[in-house]
Formats: sequence, C-alpha cells, structure tokens
Amino acid sequence: MRSTPANRLFVATLSAMLLLVGCTGKDKDKKKPPEVGYVVLKAQSVPMVIELTGRTTAYEVSEVRPQITGVIKARLFTEGGVVHAGQMLYQIDPDLYRAATAEAEANLANAEATRSAAQARADRYRPLVAMEAVSKQDYSDATASAREAVASVAQNRARLQTAQINLHYTRVPAPISGRIGRSAVTTGALVTAGQDAPLAVIQRLDPIYVDIQQSSAELLKLRRSIAAGGAVPASAEVRIRLEDGSIYSLPGRMEFAETMVDPATGTVTLRARFPNPEGILLPGMYVRASLSQAIAQKAILAPQQGISRDPRGNATAFVVGKGDKAELRTVTADRTIGDKWLVTAGLKPGDRIIIEGLDKIKPNQEIHPVPAGSPPAKPRS
Repeated sequence: MRSTPANRLFVATLSAMLLLVGCTGKDKDKKKPPEVGYVVLKAQSVPMVIELTGRTTAYEVSEVRPQITGVIKARLFTEGGVVHAGQMLYQIDPDLYRAATAEAEANLANAEATRSAAQARADRYRPLVAMEAVSKQDYSDATASAREAVASVAQNRARLQTAQINLHYTRVPAPISGRIGRSAVTTGALVTAGQDAPLAVIQRLDPIYVDIQQSSAELLKLRRSIAAGGAVPASAEVRIRLEDGSIYSLPGRMEFAETMVDPATGTVTLRARFPNPEGILLPGMYVRASLSQAIAQKAILAPQQGISRDPRGNATAFVVGKGDKAELRTVTADRTIGDKWLVTAGLKPGDRIIIEGLDKIKPNQEIHPVPAGSPPAKPRS
C-alpha cells in the first residue's frame, strides 16, 4: 500500500485510540476495590477454660506411732507394699504387759473379796443396830468400809482395763489402707510412747488429691463476672497434664476452694480429686490442671488471624463497615480459647470481621467483601 498523507493520518488516529483504550482499562483495574474475606460473628456460650499449676497429695496419710514403750519383737509387713486397715505391722514385746495385766486381775479379785466381806458385815449390823445390839458407830464404820470396798473394786477394775489396753497396744495395726513406706525401726529397737519419729507412714493414693493454685485476683474477677450475669458456674471436671507432657486419662472433680488467701503467694488453693487405680499419680508430682470455672454467656469468638496489635499493643480488627468500607476498630481481647480470641468489647454479633486480604486494605478504604474461603475472582480479560 502506498503511503499517503491520508493513510498516515489513519494509522496515527488508530494508534491513539488503542493507547487510550489501554490506559482506560488500566485505570479501571486500579480503581477496582480489593477483595477481602470475612466471617460473621455470632454470640455463643463458651467455657472459660484456664490452666493452673498444682501438686498431687495423698488422699489420706497416717503416721504409725507406738502407744507404749517396749522393744520391737517383729516387723510384719513388706516395705513399699499395700497394707489394709487393721493389718498387723509390728509386735512389741508383750511380756511385761501380760504380767501387769495378771497383777491387775489379782488385785481386782482381792478387792472384790474385800467388798463382799465388808458388805456382809454391814448387812449383819443393820438389824442389830435397831435392837441396840451394836452401837451406831460400829454400824456406820461397817457401812463406810463397804462403800470403800466398792470404790476399791472400781479402781482395780479400771487398772485392769488400763493393763489390758496396754497389752493390746503391743500389737501395732495399720490405721488405714494404703501403700506403706520404709520402716524407720528394725527388730530389737526400743520405741517409746509419744515419740516424735513415726515407725512408718501409710498413704492412701486411690483416689488422690491435686492442690491447684489460683491467684486471688483471677478468682475475684471470676466471681464478679458470675454475679453480674456475664457468666454462669461451669461443671467441676478437671483434666491434668503430667510432668512428661502427657495427659492423664481419667478426669477429676473439683472438691472445694480454700476460704483464705495465702499471704506469701497471693493465691487460693483449689482441691480436686482424681481416681488413681493404677497408681500413676504419686504424692508431690507437679502437674498442670485445665478446668472450666464458668461459662461465658453471649461471648464473641474472633478468628486469631482477624486480630492484630497496633504499635501501642492494643488489639485491633478490620470489619466490613457501611458502604463496604474497611472499618478499623479497637477491641478488647485478653485471652484465647482454642484457635480464637475471646473478644469482650469492640465487636458485636453480626459484625463481619475481615480475616483474608488484610495486607491489601487501609482504614476507610472501599473493599469488595466475600465470605472467607470463597474462590478468588477471575481477572477480567
């Protein structure tokens, strides 16, 4: 084709139109609002699960001590084994106490014989004093002697009971059922009544207690929340994590909370009871306890990816505002529950919190909101 002025003008005009169309398309793409994904918040009841430290302690502890003085004649248990209430643990040499019992029995028999004689004499004097065959003084003496004999019988009977009790104490039984530790004495050792050191210690380990420490400030906050109606008391179930990181398979139940605060630590002790049939839990073990003390009513749970922090550390969130604009809000999110933040202020049910495309938006910017997880929009050709 021959190049003529008309042809050149046509080509220049066409190039300008194509360039204008391309620029218009680019400007249109630039003005297209960014696409963001959101989730709709809703109110729900949420268990307020907390994790606290604790230590295990035996359900029952009994220190075996002698009630009398004597020499250990035999030890009748296996150290570290399980013993049952009433089972014999030690035998103290009973010879001296048998002799004391026999002596007390003889003294009682003698007192009873004396009482019989004195009573018979008083009985004989009673009719004689009426006939003035004996003096009133002799009758009074006979009556007093009879009463003294009765008192002597009572005294000797009490001494016999004491001797029998001491003889019984020569056999040292287990006061409770449980696992017994090492013996502090051996055969032939002298033990005394009221000694400080126990002969052995028995601990009942099934069930077992876990003493949990909670700060008094947290407990006060919880009680105020319940009183205000923002939460209701939860079940008393407790789970624990052992020192090796494993979860103990059996749940426990909360028993009670102490009614005083430890002034040294500022904590209140909560006590939970756990079944321990296999003896896995031993006294003194360190554990971490998870429990729900209350259930938050009408709680807002926000996805963690939707909550960020500003330079001052305040929690913030973008929500879809009026006119599909990104609205930045300051919220209160003090704790996590699972993979979500518990928001107590700044958000309400029905808000659409943005969790996708946050790096593309600024406050008050126009956006294109879609439900989170939606497939990305196809670019226009």
